[in-house]
Amino acid sequence: MHYVSTRGHSGRKQFCETLLEGLAPDGGLYVPETYPRVDDATLDAWRGMSYPRLAFEVLSLYVGDIPSADLRAICDKTYTPEIFGSPEIAPLRKLEAGLYLQGLSNGPTLAFKDMAMQLLGNLLEYELARRDEELNILGATSGDTGSAAEYAMRGKKGVRVFMLSPSGRMSAFQQAQMFSLQDENIHNIAIDGVFDDCQDIVKRVSSDLEFKQRYKIGAVNSINWARLLAQVVYYFHGYLQAIERRSAGASFTVPSGNFGNICAGHVARMMGLPISRLVLATNENDVLDEFFRTGVYRVRSRADTRETSSPSMDISKASNLERFVFDLLGRDARRTKSLFDNQLREQGAFDLGGDRRFQEAVTRFGFRSGKSTHADRLATIRDAWDRYSSMIDPHTADGVTVARMHSSPETPMIVLETALPIKFAATIREALGREPDRPARFDGIEDLPKRVKALPADAQAVKNYIAHIVQAS
Repeated sequence: MHYVSTRGHSGRKQFCETLLEGLAPDGGLYVPETYPRVDDATLDAWRGMSYPRLAFEVLSLYVGDIPSADLRAICDKTYTPEIFGSPEIAPLRKLEAGLYLQGLSNGPTLAFKDMAMQLLGNLLEYELARRDEELNILGATSGDTGSAAEYAMRGKKGVRVFMLSPSGRMSAFQQAQMFSLQDENIHNIAIDGVFDDCQDIVKRVSSDLEFKQRYKIGAVNSINWARLLAQVVYYFHGYLQAIERRSAGASFTVPSGNFGNICAGHVARMMGLPISRLVLATNENDVLDEFFRTGVYRVRSRADTRETSSPSMDISKASNLERFVFDLLGRDARRTKSLFDNQLREQGAFDLGGDRRFQEAVTRFGFRSGKSTHADRLATIRDAWDRYSSMIDPHTADGVTVARMHSSPETPMIVLETALPIKFAATIREALGREPDRPARFDGIEDLPKRVKALPADAQAVKNYIAHIVQAS
């Protein structure tokens, strides 16, 4: 298995090269040359497998440069009951007739990002040790990626983490999870801006090839193929829990702002997983809902990016959409580069609505979309609690709200849970008039000393800071 850039860079890479590089040299995203297909017999053989064994089977289709025994050991080390709370790792629970929640938030930081980040941390540590190298990870977070990355990388040999977050835009719990870490290899940077400013800085720094090579810059955001691949596993796991009959279809609803989580579902579907519908749920920052309804992808300015009660989706530039558009356009790298590297940068938007391939492809790939508001979130949180004694966080509530718009009686709908409610206590209090449950290990976390560096939304300032830390080490 080799990987190519969505923008046509001539180099073909193996898995571990993409693991360490993150972004391709031309600014594109790495994708496999082809998607391996999983037939009915294989899907049946996977039924009943433990989560680490299933992860090994899926990853083996994409990873050709790690010995099988080592890859299996990495999966076994990652997906344990001690780390994820139960042997099921990502259990399915029924909310109502035909509607299920897949529990993805039982890891160290109580968010679905742990499902991939714990694996990524172990893969990076393995590969860096094998090469006797170091890596400086640069990432951006709107809330949960940062803490998941930091908890996965803390204390890892050969790894430093520089995590950018939008100053004042995360919940108090999310900030405390990140900023209270005192590990020497973890560096939090609060950027004066919104998430998209942080994401843009990561891309600009990663596009400076001289700086990237000199300071060995890598990525843990979902621009990194390895992280997205890890997320593919739980689509297979959720489907196999929900469906007992061979080839019967299931649908998934995914709260998504950066298009990484649902892009993993697209990959699973391309592999042959019988997904009937992939339903994308946004909050008031509805750039992705607009795209799937109209074909217009129009990024928002900082001023037009709304601050909402599901803050991890307060995003207006969806990095992983490029992977989907690449497939939508028949893997036309030249057209993809023109849209994302030229037109989007110069005009702030592009329009595929007039391209007949757009509607055909959206239908063929099974995509639907919808958006949820603050009032919807509160109503759905109350409904889940009052009717089912199930407490859900605001992002999962966005998913449930939109799932109900697109559900059908004959096809199970699986909503991917994004986080535990304690991460967004203020909204839970507003909806239910009570505090969400808090795991004992997080008692008093908001009162711990904070370790964070404030910087302007400027790529050079971030590069200077990274250089200073690395040179002083």
